[in-house]
Amino acid sequence: MINIDELKFDDKGLIPAIVVDAFSKKVLTLAYMNKQSLEISIEKGLTCFFSRSRNELWLKGETSGNYQHIVSITADCDKDALLVSVQKDGPACHTGTDSCFTGKIYQSETLSEFSLPSLYELLKERKQNKPEGSYTTYLFEKGIDKILKKVGEESTEVIIAAKADDKAETVYELADLAYHAMVLMVEMGISVEDVQKELASRHIIDHKVKQEKMTK
Repeated sequence: MINIDELKFDDKGLIPAIVVDAFSKKVLTLAYMNKQSLEISIEKGLTCFFSRSRNELWLKGETSGNYQHIVSITADCDKDALLVSVQKDGPACHTGTDSCFTGKIYQSETLSEFSLPSLYELLKERKQNKPEGSYTTYLFEKGIDKILKKVGEESTEVIIAAKADDKAETVYELADLAYHAMVLMVEMGISVEDVQKELASRHIIDHKVKQEKMTK
């Protein structure tokens, strides 16, 4: 573990802190900390920053309720920047958006970003707008019974491919299953974060069980 005194604060006593969502890994904001705000952050387990415009400390969420619960704080190789992983109670940006980084300047025409949260957002858009000719639109229009049937079918396809020890086919069928499972999630109003939190809680329990077995 690195001691705070090893960090390299700038000539104003500040260090940049990049805040990311612990579940989605999305960059939420870039803020600054001084030694005092970093100490408060560690003590409270909540992000506390130093406002350069107001020249004062501010605890994120103190007025809005959008607290950021710290999972970890990591220094970069030069010890002059911090990466703060958090579980957030609400929007990170004062404008009400999930992230402060919303103003896209450039997008490659050949390369694209992909993540499960971005796929989820696309499926939500499909459910809302229902573009004609879309398979996703078809599923939402048919409703929960059709979606559940497809989830069941794709689960069976995964089993068949895995039983045949066909890795490539299993990957293909798992992707189909994941897609249909996320359509089901959108239909039921279950977010990716809901599932991630459930898995995270199980990871903690599993870790404790392993420790108990090791001490016996």
